[in-house]
Amino acid sequence: MSQFTPEQIFSRSPVIPVLIIKRLEDALPLASALLRGGIDIIEITLRSECALAAISLIREQLPQMLVGAGTVLTSADIDAVVNAGGQFIVTPGATEPLLDQLRQCPIAVIPGISTVSEAMTARAKGFYHLKFFPAEACGGASTLAALAGPLSDIQFCATGGIRPSNKQDYLALAHVPCIGGTWLTPQAAIDAQDWQQISQLAAAAIQ
Repeated sequence: MSQFTPEQIFSRSPVIPVLIIKRLEDALPLASALLRGGIDIIEITLRSECALAAISLIREQLPQMLVGAGTVLTSADIDAVVNAGGQFIVTPGATEPLLDQLRQCPIAVIPGISTVSEAMTARAKGFYHLKFFPAEACGGASTLAALAGPLSDIQFCATGGIRPSNKQDYLALAHVPCIGGTWLTPQAAIDAQDWQQISQLAAAAIQ
């Protein structure tokens, strides 16, 4: 299994598509469309029955795509993602027991936080690359700008409520090298199998 560091994940693309794959047959054309648009990293959330199968399928058929899992909540989720071939893990939040379990994970981990105290707890456990979620609901780019002072050695991937109209507010911050977004893969386009639209959205996102 190829190993990637959190630093490599954060520098892979300024925008990481966050996907809910409802049908396994959509997995490969969706990932291929993102690749054609210039994005070679995805986070597949564990919010559907086929999520783990989609991770395995994309890893097998599209080795150039870096595939991670989001909505990881438990130690069982961690094991399932590793067994499916996932290359990194993203959590929406991070309790101390979960952080302790994540420290033993053989693949890269991006714990989620939404407060200064949570960020400090994750930092004390050795995590310096964190997800800020839900970004817009928790004060957006202005909150992240304020965190840069006391937590200057932490980098963030902001996710939650980010759109083309506000993405640059986040990416302008030196300690926010990437953001996560769902707008690149609208469900209507997936249902219509409009893969060209998704490629165009991906290309526009990283310009």
